[in-house]
Amino acid sequence: MIQHTSVEPVRPDASVPEFAVLGHPNEGKSSVVSTLTEDDNIRVSQVPGETTVSRAYTVKIDSREIIRFVDTPGFQAPRQTLAWFRENAGAGIVDRFLAQFKTDPFFADECELLTPVARGAGIIYVVDGSRPVRDDDLAEMEILRLTGRPRMAVINSKSLDRDYTDEWKAEFRKHFNVIRVFNSNRADFYERIRMLESLKAIDQDWEKGLESVIRAFKDDWERRNRMACAYITHGIETMVGYVRTGKVTSRTDPVRLKEDLVREYQQEIRNIEKTMFSHIRELFRHKLFDYPLPEYSVLRHDLFSDRTWEVLGLTRGQLTTAGALVGGTVGAVLDTAAAGLTFGVFTAIGSALGAGSALMGVKKITQRGGKGLAGDRLRVGPNENIQFMYVLMDRAILYYTHMVRRSHGRRDMPAPAASDKPEKMGVSTGLTPAQQKICAAFFRRARGKAALLDKKDSPDFVLLISQLMEAAASVDDSPDK
Repeated sequence: MIQHTSVEPVRPDASVPEFAVLGHPNEGKSSVVSTLTEDDNIRVSQVPGETTVSRAYTVKIDSREIIRFVDTPGFQAPRQTLAWFRENAGAGIVDRFLAQFKTDPFFADECELLTPVARGAGIIYVVDGSRPVRDDDLAEMEILRLTGRPRMAVINSKSLDRDYTDEWKAEFRKHFNVIRVFNSNRADFYERIRMLESLKAIDQDWEKGLESVIRAFKDDWERRNRMACAYITHGIETMVGYVRTGKVTSRTDPVRLKEDLVREYQQEIRNIEKTMFSHIRELFRHKLFDYPLPEYSVLRHDLFSDRTWEVLGLTRGQLTTAGALVGGTVGAVLDTAAAGLTFGVFTAIGSALGAGSALMGVKKITQRGGKGLAGDRLRVGPNENIQFMYVLMDRAILYYTHMVRRSHGRRDMPAPAASDKPEKMGVSTGLTPAQQKICAAFFRRARGKAALLDKKDSPDFVLLISQLMEAAASVDDSPDK
């Protein structure tokens, strides 16, 4: 079952490993919690002091509680708190502080953030690495050292323009067991796992429990990827083999019918792809459904647009080989692509890869079947242009990459200028000849043109999609397309 989190404002189960995420206001604590729990419903704000009440977010897998992270308010009176801690050092210092000041509004935030520490939570102290160390920070570090709890310092790099990481590390070495740089705006699954691995080092007694947590995370991740692969494979197969038909009568306007069928065909393909994307998004727990793709992403262009077909799919040279693998050539594809579809509705063929031509790359998709005028039907599909399959495959892998690599704590989306050059942006151009043969066999089967003995599941194609997904997900710091 898909991993999820539950929100617990009250005292949670003490048997689950728990970590309190502490720090100064507006340092990125909520963003770190959102990323670690894969929960983009956690409120992340640029306004300091948005979090006023500690909330425990428990990660569950198959209904079993795995680990808990507590989002806390920021320190408001660190120097005064430190002064008290120094005067009252000794066993049970956190409990004594809470007992003395639990009704004092001046220390309300300090009491709130120290409550999970008092019940035994480990400490994750978050700072903004894009600013220098201040006196209040030094006071907070000393307070956390005096609690005696296992602790890790996290440098959350919120800006690429300013970097005080070395300065922070120098101070952290005096107060913390473990130091880690963790950019909550960019951290993916692998970085989350590395964070958990680091947490094992803050207390030897927690190693076994955290090993179990890490194993559960990895197993769940593999399961989600297998499901995503199945959604992609099924979606491509459905779209490649999709057929739309319409009955022809003596009163039928064939031109209008062709227009309607083509429009309905395209819309249904879009719907199938949209459903596939939705399943992938849900698998990787991006719940904010108003989250837009980057402005510069090719996925913002319509599936049947010229731009999509310019930058996705095979190159002109590769199409020659691809056409031969399915029993034709690029020339044949172009010669028959617009057959029966140029009744003043579609533009003339402009280029081999132009989606605006030939019904946006759809080859000979309108056919007449049956005998006699009363029984005639017009059919749109299945698509006979193998480039269509490669475009679908590229779009699916690109969308998967967006979802799998987008941090749940990220709320902004920088928009670097997109290139106007029609450079290929998908994965299909990097396929080997052997992999193209696998795609061709799948294409024939999906369109119902394969021999009877070949009409079975396509494990080779499923494995190929899985390999492409794994490669896309594991690339570090590549720009979003």
